[in-house]
Amino acid sequence: MTKPYVVCLMVSSLDGSLSLSKWTTSPDGSRDDWSASYEKIHDSLKADAWIAGRVTMAEMAKGAPHPPAGKVSVERPHHFAARDARPFAIALDTSGKLHFGRPDINGDHVVVLLGRAVTDAHLAELAADGVSYIVSDADEIDLAATLDVLRHELGIQRLALEGGGGINGAFFAAGLVDEFNVIMTPALDARAGCTSIVNFGDAGLAGKTELSLASCEKIDHGAVHLRYTVTPGRSQQ
Repeated sequence: MTKPYVVCLMVSSLDGSLSLSKWTTSPDGSRDDWSASYEKIHDSLKADAWIAGRVTMAEMAKGAPHPPAGKVSVERPHHFAARDARPFAIALDTSGKLHFGRPDINGDHVVVLLGRAVTDAHLAELAADGVSYIVSDADEIDLAATLDVLRHELGIQRLALEGGGGINGAFFAAGLVDEFNVIMTPALDARAGCTSIVNFGDAGLAGKTELSLASCEKIDHGAVHLRYTVTPGRSQQ
């Protein structure tokens, strides 16, 4: 199998939170300033596609269910409404809970990654909206196999992995991340159970991945851009 080069990019408070609206403020800059820094670095990656989990993508999709009436005929395991779009907006939605109503997010063509149990009605809804999709041959999505499809079918060579914490953790645990970029901001969250930039449940990532600092750059508004190379941990080798 071959896969795209995967760069995880996140913006975080100093205690690892993703919830910008819950962060403390700073005289060095605002949340809008840090979001702008994130977008600037995102653009500099020149990725062919970006990917996010269902919860993150739901904030952008905002569609309502609108399944087609009557019997439907759909393509499996995949359907590509556009192959030459750049960049692609990829959503990991195992159970088929996201609804779009349009083929793109801010101009980026949507590709949805789904588990085997997704219904034909949901696939028909996606296709009618002009959305592309890939259905896994298992109930859970095989991330490595899916990356192989994205590379060969859509020509994606560089992929930005942009959270949330659960999808980031799954990619790290599977040994699929090549580079980790974190924008650390002068802010704290400190709420019990706040969301984190990488989350792999009780199992954690010990033995599954190793990071090595590649660069550290002070950027605007009191933030620091940290870049790490990533290699599989000893248990993955």
